[in-house]
Amino acid sequence: MKLAYKTYGTLAPAKDNAVLITSWCSANHVHNEWFIGPGRHLNSDEYFIISINLLGNGLSSSPSNTAPPFDRGRFPPVTILDNVRLQKKMVDDRWGIGRFALVFGRSMGGQIAFQWASYFPDRVASMLAMTSAAKTSPHTYIFLEGIMSAIRMDPAWKEGEYVRQPEAGLRMLGRLYAAWSMSQTYYRQGLHKQEVADAKTLEDYLIKRWDRNFFRCDANDLLSQFKTWQCFDISANEKYRGSLEDALGAISARAIVMPGQTDLYFPVEDSAMVVSHMPSAELRVIESVWGHRAGAPGSPEEDTQAVKQAIRDCLDGER
Repeated sequence: MKLAYKTYGTLAPAKDNAVLITSWCSANHVHNEWFIGPGRHLNSDEYFIISINLLGNGLSSSPSNTAPPFDRGRFPPVTILDNVRLQKKMVDDRWGIGRFALVFGRSMGGQIAFQWASYFPDRVASMLAMTSAAKTSPHTYIFLEGIMSAIRMDPAWKEGEYVRQPEAGLRMLGRLYAAWSMSQTYYRQGLHKQEVADAKTLEDYLIKRWDRNFFRCDANDLLSQFKTWQCFDISANEKYRGSLEDALGAISARAIVMPGQTDLYFPVEDSAMVVSHMPSAELRVIESVWGHRAGAPGSPEEDTQAVKQAIRDCLDGER
């Protein structure tokens, strides 16, 4: 198995300025670069930032880049814990970093933050999980089953043995995501017309914003990531044996959990329950109508500033 990553900044002699971030579903390390750099959310003049790609995203080991017999639909099932264990091995072998100043991620990247802080609590000083969860809910499981069906029902998919990408399925996937990613209020207020300035109708918006959104991804890679998301549970391991309360209670890191007020995947009440079992955690809601994309690239300035402040508070708390 291989991990693709990129680093920014310089590791301090004491190795105490390391920050770990991970890509989210369908994204890669480049999508994290909007908040990395001198003077940005994660200041690369001050911190050594490791941005790692999830297994299955097309850069790290994935169905699309693995040699037979484990290519395509034969790629083995992957968990978030598999990712974290492999990340730990890489960090230990390559840099010898004993403890991260911060582990941060949004969506599936936030799942990585939860898993690191729970499974290796002595290795994480602070964690920030943004629009994420510590366990996939039944409702989200069903949502993921639906969007996976969009790919599988395209005749071009051919049980994963396609000769060309199943574009009809990927287009349907984009249209389903359009409803789930953004909130009802987002559309009610007509914000989709602002996001795509020349979209005169909803159909126009769907064509220009979502129909080709997943064409950059390999279909089998997407299915692998969706399955990883679907089975996620930080307590599903030999340490915690299915006790979510024990897994959350083991997180000693200074933690900020940031749900979006209108996120349909990860509602605020789920995050509030999680925080109630964490010893040093704060629930900090992003008050936004941008649904799951609250605080992500392209969302309003007040949303991204809330994320920037949370990152600063996590890191300042460790000084």
